[in-house]
Amino acid sequence: MSDNKTSNDASSTDARRSGADSQAAPRSANPTAPPEAAAAASAPGPKASATERASTDAPSSASNVEPVDTVQARQDDAQQAAREARASAASATAAQEAAVREQQRASGKPRASLAENLEAATEAEAASTASAQSASSDSPSGRATVLPPEFTQAPDFGKLNPPPLPLPEQAAAPAQPAYLKHSDSAWSVFGRIIAARARQIFDRAGQRITQRTLRIGVSARIFHPEPGAKGLRGKTLQYLEESIAHWVMSRDVLVFMIPTVGHQGMLHPSNIRLRDYAKHLDGLLLQGGADVSPQSYEEATTRPEWPGDRVRDMYELELLHEFVESGKPVLGVCRGCQLINVAFGGTLYGDIATDVPTAGLHVSEHYDQHRHSIRFPDGSTLVNMFPNQRDAIVNSIHHQAVKSIGRDLNIEAVSASDGIIEAVRYRKAPFVVGVQWHPEFHRAGGSELLDCTPLLDTFLRVARETRF
Repeated sequence: MSDNKTSNDASSTDARRSGADSQAAPRSANPTAPPEAAAAASAPGPKASATERASTDAPSSASNVEPVDTVQARQDDAQQAAREARASAASATAAQEAAVREQQRASGKPRASLAENLEAATEAEAASTASAQSASSDSPSGRATVLPPEFTQAPDFGKLNPPPLPLPEQAAAPAQPAYLKHSDSAWSVFGRIIAARARQIFDRAGQRITQRTLRIGVSARIFHPEPGAKGLRGKTLQYLEESIAHWVMSRDVLVFMIPTVGHQGMLHPSNIRLRDYAKHLDGLLLQGGADVSPQSYEEATTRPEWPGDRVRDMYELELLHEFVESGKPVLGVCRGCQLINVAFGGTLYGDIATDVPTAGLHVSEHYDQHRHSIRFPDGSTLVNMFPNQRDAIVNSIHHQAVKSIGRDLNIEAVSASDGIIEAVRYRKAPFVVGVQWHPEFHRAGGSELLDCTPLLDTFLRVARETRF
């Protein structure tokens, strides 16, 4: 039994070996066949199973892509070779320069010039560059480093390098600026430049004029020499009262007293006239003082004790007309109010107590402490200066008053008790106003008196507006 089993096993083993040999025989039948043929023979045919077709054991299915580590290693080797080539070139250049210096020292030749040293250094650098390039070209990467000619050639310091020429479209004439007109010429542009400069000059001049401090002229009081008096009383004096000057200067303006002018001066002749003051000053204030002479309004003197001051009348009447003709504002105080009425053809009461027995008391020995009430009639411009105030209290220091109103004059204020005219205004001028009271005394007179600061401000505002 065992023998039979052994023989049977041997026979089966021989059969499997023969079958395997028969299957391997076709594969090794043509050992000299090319790999492509072998791959074709080994590839599964159209009748092969899906498992055989999906098999990747064939050599043709292997990938030809090299690993990343291998590429990086090659690049590192190339860079190392380039560095070694540059180092060898630099050492060779240094050795060559040392040999040249040793040869010059042995032969006793003079030291090379700067140009020769520069040329030798340039040649050595070119040699080292060529060595580096050859080393790079021999590197395993196969890529040679090529430098531009300007980096490998010696510089030529005597050669000019002009800027590149513009392109034809760039070399064309520039377009006309947008701010110029198509019809502009050189002369028209020049004319606009001159006009702009002129406007700039005029603007600066106007700014200086508007910002300049106001200059207000004040008429002078005149003290005539007393007969037989000696010293100062024997001279003609011209002065102004301190209160009126300080009242005007309280608004930060300059005050100038205007003296009389002598047309036929025997000692000190002058060509200065009152119109020159009206030209250079910005406004006129006529201050109080002596009575207006009846001769100035063509009436006979009824009271010898009040003859008035004819000399001052003539001087102030001329001064008033010069400022009115110049368009400059005029403010009259007390006597100034009466003079404005006389200048335009009006008349005066020589003495209120004598001419108007029913009138109240308008003068007293208390001087600036005496006062009475006034009211502003309908149409008075003082209502605009003092809004919501139709009645007020003012001081009273006058025994003359407006009798008949002058031409083109309006009544601006009257006495509340007797109707005596207390203020007038000339209609045909920007500002010609006269008030019978003394506004410069009101601040010191107490809070019950009318604060006349709006009157002064209006006068100065018109002076600023009409100065040019």
